[in-house]
Amino acid sequence: MDKILKLLEAMQRGMIRLNIGADGPIVWGRTRFGGCPDVPEGFVWPTFTSDTFYDDTVKPRPLSFLAQFDCGALAAMGPEGLLPRTGLLSFFYEMESARWGFDPADAGCGRVYWFDGSQPLAPAPFPRELDEEFRLPRLRVQAKADRSFASWADFAQVHPELDELFEDYAEAHETMGGSGECSKLLGWPDVIQDNMTLECELVSRGYNLGGLEDYPTHLAEREGAASVENWRLLFQLDSFEMEDFDLNFGDDGALYFYIRTEDLKARRFDRVWVILQCG
Repeated sequence: MDKILKLLEAMQRGMIRLNIGADGPIVWGRTRFGGCPDVPEGFVWPTFTSDTFYDDTVKPRPLSFLAQFDCGALAAMGPEGLLPRTGLLSFFYEMESARWGFDPADAGCGRVYWFDGSQPLAPAPFPRELDEEFRLPRLRVQAKADRSFASWADFAQVHPELDELFEDYAEAHETMGGSGECSKLLGWPDVIQDNMTLECELVSRGYNLGGLEDYPTHLAEREGAASVENWRLLFQLDSFEMEDFDLNFGDDGALYFYIRTEDLKARRFDRVWVILQCG
């Protein structure tokens, strides 16, 4: 187990733990969940063209506004300096079709905008076409710097030679204190099903991973470990329940926004990929 402890420690990443629904005031133009997003003049509300489980009509559907983050207040909490140091980072997702992210056609079901602080912002009204169910309530978000460790799915992707040592890994992960499942910015994701970085890599290359018949095994073997470094978690939003509101992705699942490390550093937030996982 000592070997795995050392490997886990070496793979440690800083994260920003998010407590959604924390008590306290909600300040305009700052970090928060839901409500109307604060945007610059001329902002065009994003849509995703799709049918849904309940509606066969293929049409543009407005994305739901999930959350916005005040980069100036949060950047120092990310020790690797990956977040912008100014402006707002805003996240949207089309909740009616609730795409899972394994199909290249899911591109655009989630969007991220960085408003760099060079323009004044004002709340954007919800589109008339956005159903009330998908207009999320304004909630305060409390942020705290923390550390995170790789889930087994990511650890085994980097160290396939240790694939038979899950019990040792689980003991080592517990010894390290784990990270505790939570909504977060950056860090390691809390994986519910399988590793997602390889999924991002393959789907971005045009592979539909909805079936096994065309799965590119040769490419997966070559890119598996590299994908863990090439793709980073940007934002994980967990399902949660409050007294008068609950957010549920599938069966108590989570929504994950990934981005290539090089795109994150270059602030190309239009290149995110979104994955939904549940139990």
